[in-house]
Amino acid sequence: MLVGTRLQEIRKSRGFSAAELARRVGVSRQTIYAIEDSSFVPNTAVSLQLARTLEVTVEDLFSIADEPETQPVSAMLLSGDQTANEGQPVQFCHVNGRLIAVPVSFPPAYLPAADGVVGSREKLTVSIPSPADVPEDGKRLLLAGCDPALSSLNELLGASGIKIISVHSSSRSALRWLKQGSVHAAGSHLLDRTTGVYNLPAIQRLFPEGSIRVVTFAVWEQGLVLQRGNPKNIRSIADLGGQDLTLVNREKGAGSRDLLDSGLRAAGVQPESVKGYSSIARGHLAAAYAVASGTADCCIAPRSAARCFGLHFVPLAVERFDISFSQAAFELPAGKALLDLLNRATLRKKLQSIAGYDTAHTGELLV
Repeated sequence: MLVGTRLQEIRKSRGFSAAELARRVGVSRQTIYAIEDSSFVPNTAVSLQLARTLEVTVEDLFSIADEPETQPVSAMLLSGDQTANEGQPVQFCHVNGRLIAVPVSFPPAYLPAADGVVGSREKLTVSIPSPADVPEDGKRLLLAGCDPALSSLNELLGASGIKIISVHSSSRSALRWLKQGSVHAAGSHLLDRTTGVYNLPAIQRLFPEGSIRVVTFAVWEQGLVLQRGNPKNIRSIADLGGQDLTLVNREKGAGSRDLLDSGLRAAGVQPESVKGYSSIARGHLAAAYAVASGTADCCIAPRSAARCFGLHFVPLAVERFDISFSQAAFELPAGKALLDLLNRATLRKKLQSIAGYDTAHTGELLV
């Protein structure tokens, strides 16, 4: 039920300023303005005092109308590693003419930012009843990737009206979604072991020349994340085989799993000899949390994940995390805003101080 009001119209016809009416009724001027724009419904005493002062009835000032019926919104589900059951909060983003719904994960103590909740689902299509908002096309950018520091982007975009919707995925899944046109941009940290080059060889194999723009996000260290104090004295991947310790692994297609598998091969360690090799954590922070909570002794993750939980870290590789955009997304207002942000000193300082990243090449256009 909505409460409409003619307070402003009647106040002005009686020659009252908002301040004068507020003084006579015994409320603040801000309260009068809030009542006039229907953001505040006064109690009975204030309503009667307003009517008496303006010499009208309460019914002249206020009316009740039914809320307009909101039609459900249909969207394509991009769930990544998450399920999307009835009641699951989702965020929206327009991508290539389609409305994409991305399930959001819950922070430990607070409800997540969301645009609506799943009402029903049929395969990859979800119905969202009574969504809070459907964003304007071009104002949001859907970015798939695994870097924990991607969460810092929206904070620095401020009041620009631009928003980055991040969906967690492995590097290969992110690039596959970009290829399918399901996301605007994809983050990756994939090493081509033939050339020793990160990301570009994999990207060039997937996409036609000239269809993709690639920008460096940051350079990070990736390595063994271990329990505080490193009680099992783990110093390299070679220490993982046949020992009294438990690993938590990443899913296939993740750069962290590639690093682990190449390290095991180099050390002559069979994966089946590593306890927990088949145990999967979906994301760097999820893997590090398993170590912090004691359910695992180690994982492969960036130094930023170890920092997040105050864990021990043994570096294994220096990697470059790049963001690939479709050419169309690169020209969107949200794409231009993200590129601008990547070249700001404020973002670089935050990535350096909080995540421990090397930002000397952040914002550099590679392709």
